[in-house]
Amino acid sequence: MRLIVAMLLPFVMVGCSSVPAEKVKPIAEDRFLAFQEPGENTGELVVNRDYGFMGGGCYIAVKVDRSVAARIAVGESARFNVSPGNHILGIAIDEQGEFLCNNGRLERELKVRVEKGQSQEFRIVSENKGGFDIRKVEVQAEAEAP
Repeated sequence: MRLIVAMLLPFVMVGCSSVPAEKVKPIAEDRFLAFQEPGENTGELVVNRDYGFMGGGCYIAVKVDRSVAARIAVGESARFNVSPGNHILGIAIDEQGEFLCNNGRLERELKVRVEKGQSQEFRIVSENKGGFDIRKVEVQAEAEAP
């Protein structure tokens, strides 16, 4: 019996980590709270939330310049229009959440430099050891054909 438990434990632990959402859907319009005004002189921040068991029933607050810009669920994507320059992109507990969703502590931030017309992509991940985090998606250059 102990052998079976020992063999299954790594699989259970991995189940708590998130998996990149391959097909994301946009969040509902009523959960966008700011940074939706399009403009010629703006850049774009795209935030996708991975699929994962941890916190799966709760929204996470996405913050731009420390203001809540949206409430995002698993497998969803949000786009924010921001002026060129330095910005702070972060995630936090959704204070509008109910029951256990608005309890706990979560505050992660990244400094982001945005250029006019530029789009940058980020992922909200959940890991069994580190909890939630927000990470920049690095675009890999395509290999040149011979």
